[in-house]
Formats: sequence, C-alpha cells, structure tokens
Amino acid sequence: MFIDSHCHLDASEFGDAATQIAEQARIAGVSWIIVPAVERANFDKVANLSATLPSCVYALGIHPIYVPDAAEEDLGVLRERVQRAINDDHFVAIGEIGLDFFIPELTAAPMRAKQEFFYSEQLRIARDFDLPVILHVRRSQDTLLKYLRRIQVIGGIAHAFNGSAQQAQAFIDLGFVLGFGGAMTFTRALQIRRLATSLPLSALVLETDAPDISPAWLHPAMNSPAQTPLIAAVLAELRGQSLSDIAQQTTDNVARVLPRLGSLMMA
Repeated sequence: MFIDSHCHLDASEFGDAATQIAEQARIAGVSWIIVPAVERANFDKVANLSATLPSCVYALGIHPIYVPDAAEEDLGVLRERVQRAINDDHFVAIGEIGLDFFIPELTAAPMRAKQEFFYSEQLRIARDFDLPVILHVRRSQDTLLKYLRRIQVIGGIAHAFNGSAQQAQAFIDLGFVLGFGGAMTFTRALQIRRLATSLPLSALVLETDAPDISPAWLHPAMNSPAQTPLIAAVLAELRGQSLSDIAQQTTDNVARVLPRLGSLMMA
C-alpha cells in the first residue's frame, strides 16, 4: 500500500478527470490520496472530491501563495468550515498552510507580514481543534519553526522538504514527518537525496504534489498520484532498502501524524 500524502487532485490541469486519475492511482497501488485546499474558493471542491472518491481525504487551509488575495474574514470562514467538517471522517488536517519566501512579491513588506499573520492564525485553528497541519516549506524553514514553537500543534507533514539536516531534525522533534517526491528523483538534487538517504525512514512520507513537481522521467509533463510507487522505488534504491519496507513504513508514518486518516484506515 502507498499513500500520496500531497496531491492537488482538484487542480484545473486535471479538468474533469479526477475520478479516472484516482482510479489509475489505485491500480498502481496507491490506496489513499491526501488533497489539501489552497484557498477559501476550493474548500467545497476538495471536500466534495473526498466525498465522491473513497480513496481521497482532504485538508482545509489557505496556501501562502493565495494569501495576497485572501481577506481576513477568510480565516473566520476557515474556522467555521473546520467546525462543520470535524465530524467528517475524510477531513484529516489543516492545510496547505505555511510560508513562501521564494517568490519576491511574497517576501517584501507588508506581504511577508500578511503571510506570517495567516500562518499563525491557521496554526491557532489547528491547535484549537487538535488537528495536524500540512506545511508549505519554501525557503522559510526557520520562521515556520519559530511559530511552531510558539503555537504548538500535534505535528503533521512538512511538504516538499528541502532544508538542512538540522532543520529537518527540528521539524521531526516537533512531531512532523517530511514529504519527499519528484524532486528527489533528479540526480542533481544532491541535498534532497542526502536527506532522503540519511534521515530515519520513520521521518519520511511519499508525495507527488501533482500536477506539479513531476519526477525526472515525466518532467516537464504533468504529474499524477499514480507516480507514487515509482517515486518510492527511487527512495528504496537510494536507501538500499526493499520497496515493501518503504511502502509499509511511509504508510505507517502518514497514519501516525494524521491520526484521523489512521483511524479511517483501520475502520
């Protein structure tokens, strides 16, 4: 069994093919797909996808790239939607939230301050509802960690991790696992491949970020959750471990940090 711990199955690039794509993933051995929201406008879409497709679960949150167009009232809407979704077995986390210090327009004041405000407020929602978070981590590791130490949540997933070994350990110490996907399959991605090899397997999960971050054999074509087992095979090769061990441990890791999904898997 494999889990794609991060897939934007509702993305416009997939058109009306979400059901077909989920089925292709199931045939490939992907039992679960986690679909995070990115803005208020797609809260309904990710929830409806998960209601329609039994292999999908979802998270609700406001992505940092969407923060410039977000209004403060969207945070109130998010809190209300989380309250309503808390009895939905397919609702598993707050996400995708975080900070993006790669895009210049997002790092200049006052947009950086707005990013940090939305991030901290969404951490508070996660804390208040005892939910894990799915984090967008792009050149922002230390600032993300600063807020996580102030506003303690039960952990979650640091998606598309590409920080230092010390930063990785700091996230692990706070109850997080780290997402590895298509970027790891490029031989030039030396730091990501070092982390994938040296970190304990108990700290790693698989992801695609589909339709983005295609693996080396697909780039620049569109990614899909069916690529998860092939990405896992690269991780197995890098670590010198069996594919079955990678599948089992990464699945267990997702179930541990997303306990609502873990309960659903045991049902």
